[in-house]
Amino acid sequence: MLTETPTSNEGPRRTPEVTALKAQFMSTPRGARLARQAAVRQMGTWGHPPESDASCTVALVVGELAANAVRHGRAPGHDFGLHLTYDDGSHLVRVEVADANAAKHPPAAAPTAHAAGESGRGLLLVATLAARWGWTPRDPLGKTVWAEVQMSRTPA
Repeated sequence: MLTETPTSNEGPRRTPEVTALKAQFMSTPRGARLARQAAVRQMGTWGHPPESDASCTVALVVGELAANAVRHGRAPGHDFGLHLTYDDGSHLVRVEVADANAAKHPPAAAPTAHAAGESGRGLLLVATLAARWGWTPRDPLGKTVWAEVQMSRTPA
């Protein structure tokens, strides 16, 4: 289910508008792919077409976090959630991917490259592309891994 929620304050001075996308996806590789596609569509509604640097960056971050939720955060009978918010005042997109597995969580420190390994580079990419990233426990179960991506002042 996809929902867009615009939020703004009324008043004589213009306040930044924050808009959001919330969706649930099956904890499968197809679900991760659909989450990335939903993020690209949402970026388009925010003025960043699919081929723009901003859209590609957010797509990569969503893809990596969703793939990790599927691979490491899967719990039987539970989907993973995607929540994107865009604050046009700060030009910041916040990506949140929530899963149902609290036992497995990202490392506390920024990851480093593994020259010989075939995996383990996803969070390195997220850490490189995002202004900030981290994770928080989720009530009643699971965790939310988040990343904040700084957009350019003017959409492409």
